[in-house]
Amino acid sequence: MTAFATRTTGWFTADDCRLEDFRAVVETTTEPADYPYADEVRENVLIYGPGLRSHITTPEGRRDVQAELARALADGPGIVVFAGAFPDTGVVDRASAVFEAMITEQKAAGVVGGDHFATPGANDRVWGALDKFALRDPEAFAAYYANDVLALVSEAWLGRGYQITSQVNVVNPGGTAQVAHRDYHLGFMSQEQALAYPAHVHRLSPVMTLQGAVAHRDMPVVTGPTLYLPHSQKYAPGYVAFHQPEFTAYFDQHFVQLPLRKGDAAFFNPALFHGAGTNRSADVRRMANLLQVSSAFGRAMETVDRSAMVHALYPVLLAQKAAGADERTLRNAVAASAEGYAFPTNLDRDQPIGGLAPETQAELVWRALQEEWTPDALDAELTAQAQRHSSAR
Repeated sequence: MTAFATRTTGWFTADDCRLEDFRAVVETTTEPADYPYADEVRENVLIYGPGLRSHITTPEGRRDVQAELARALADGPGIVVFAGAFPDTGVVDRASAVFEAMITEQKAAGVVGGDHFATPGANDRVWGALDKFALRDPEAFAAYYANDVLALVSEAWLGRGYQITSQVNVVNPGGTAQVAHRDYHLGFMSQEQALAYPAHVHRLSPVMTLQGAVAHRDMPVVTGPTLYLPHSQKYAPGYVAFHQPEFTAYFDQHFVQLPLRKGDAAFFNPALFHGAGTNRSADVRRMANLLQVSSAFGRAMETVDRSAMVHALYPVLLAQKAAGADERTLRNAVAASAEGYAFPTNLDRDQPIGGLAPETQAELVWRALQEEWTPDALDAELTAQAQRHSSAR
């Protein structure tokens, strides 16, 4: 069971992060007998082979396999690898050609792709690759995303209505490893930001998304395929712990690293401690299509024009501030009206350079209030921010 699952309410603190508790969670063995559909356990990671397809030909068989995958991601090692997920690697090659063309165009335009957990510009990154791919080569896109392994594991973890996004990442020779981290949502926050969310939200965050990577080239260990710490997703304060140096040191001493072949795919719980490895090869540009699959449930019931709300409310808030309104009163009004989350955004224009997430609309409005901008000045900044968020190419 997840550490702290039954005895922590309220909020986590940094003091809740104890390495001995973490070790008790991760220093366990993945038992093959518990996962009958897996071909093997390698480095504590479950490997599913092409034979898996024979088990999902009926609705009942598909449901049984998905139940096992969900259990593996939640209560098992937290990572599953599908060997030969793309049996026709020609489909992968065609997608790779599209991605390489995108990268070439970015470089010609002088675009430097930022990164969340690595040095900007060291590698090649294509943000928002999903719709770029579909618009550039819809036939190749249809062949690629018709892949049933992607649907199988996405439905297993998130159910119906999931949404896929994609970022292409090429780690060039000499590209250094990422810092060990967890992923979106809480993993894209600073420790201070994560501490502001209640403990039960820390337990909720992992079931809102699924992380995946499709290997677009053979990835022997020397090329630096992703480093994983199996079972680490079960440590409840982990969104705070991965910021602590002793946890980073433990990860660096105990991670596992699996070579992948072109067409293989790995999917993992976003709470799993992981990070891209160092590419020590002389000439291999390690390419992966990083997939983030999101739950349909991460949306409000109604569509709201928050920019229009802010435009109408800002003069009132300025007047209230001038009249001596306290900070809490003003912050509550901003929280009820302005967009308080940085995502989704267009990461070509709104790159996470200098932080893990760009400024939110609510943060922009609060900054304007603090500095007492005119309504026209705020409108101009809101328009510029909206343009950065737009997916228009």
